Amino acid sequence: MRLSVLDQSVAMVDRPHGQSIRDTIALAKLCEDLGYHRFWVSEHHNHATIAGTAPEILMASIASVTQRIRVGSAGVMLPHYAPFKVAEQFRVLEAIAPGRIDLGLGRAPGSDGRTAFALNPLANERPAHFPSDVRDLMAWVSDAPLPEGHPFRTLKAYPLGETSPEVWMLGSSDYGAQVAAHFGLPYAFAWFFTDGKGGAEAMKLYRDLYQPSARHPTPHAALCVWALAADTDEEAQFHFSSRAHVRLLRDRGVFAPLEPASVAAAHEYTEAEAVRIAEFRRTAFVGTAAKVMGQIRELAERLDIQEMAVVTWAHDEQVRRNSYRLLAKEAALTAA
Repeated sequence: MRLSVLDQSVAMVDRPHGQSIRDTIALAKLCEDLGYHRFWVSEHHNHATIAGTAPEILMASIASVTQRIRVGSAGVMLPHYAPFKVAEQFRVLEAIAPGRIDLGLGRAPGSDGRTAFALNPLANERPAHFPSDVRDLMAWVSDAPLPEGHPFRTLKAYPLGETSPEVWMLGSSDYGAQVAAHFGLPYAFAWFFTDGKGGAEAMKLYRDLYQPSARHPTPHAALCVWALAADTDEEAQFHFSSRAHVRLLRDRGVFAPLEPASVAAAHEYTEAEAVRIAEFRRTAFVGTAAKVMGQIRELAERLDIQEMAVVTWAHDEQVRRNSYRLLAKEAALTAA
């Protein structure tokens, strides 16, 4: 089982957003040294918790300071953009880091409805074009021909090269699973986003409907889970308090930057809120590295998953970095 990383450049209550971006770049370098297979960055907009808005730009910086680790988007929210422009961006990224670029695609807005319209005035129409946009993007990014009669058949996305980005489909429902299966693409399910709901069903649908492609003759499935490891269970649960608090707020439709664990742990919660946080703690992948990796392995084996990506939030950046170190050691990853 491969182990990879998703980072979202989470905003902190007491730090500038720019620091979150710089921390992502530094974390990518560390994760390469620790032996992780991929490092993906996300796309969110008008989101007070997440500062990562432009994965293609962040990827360029990460690719330029790393040598081995694959660098990708998780993902580019395609309905916001023209597929041809996305293809050009990722062809440039491929030129920076040949053979190391992943183009993860999503259909969700990564934002609220009004923000989606600010990004694309045709926001209501574009999701319906998603399958054909994926088809066109795949052709342009790999310098393959578009269908006969396509109005843009003669266009090429430069710069060309001997390698091309690996296209992934991302999702938190069965829609992405069906698109991935149709085009013969690898598929990653956002387990952390749905608390696992629909994950097993999406994976089964993906495998049942899979149509082999030249690049991927067999299905390749991945899950992304939220996890935090520390030297003790007590330490891990303490630092998880920051994440639990913003998760509680998110369920109310409130998005806020991450607070220090000591502040989050000191909040007075209603009885219903306390029950909800206790449920977060019970189901989260939080604890010692042995415990967390045991949960990750059990889930991977249960759903026959070839690759797991880990996303970790902690107000203390050293706690977050140490979590990835501990998981890499427990997973016996080979350092670069």
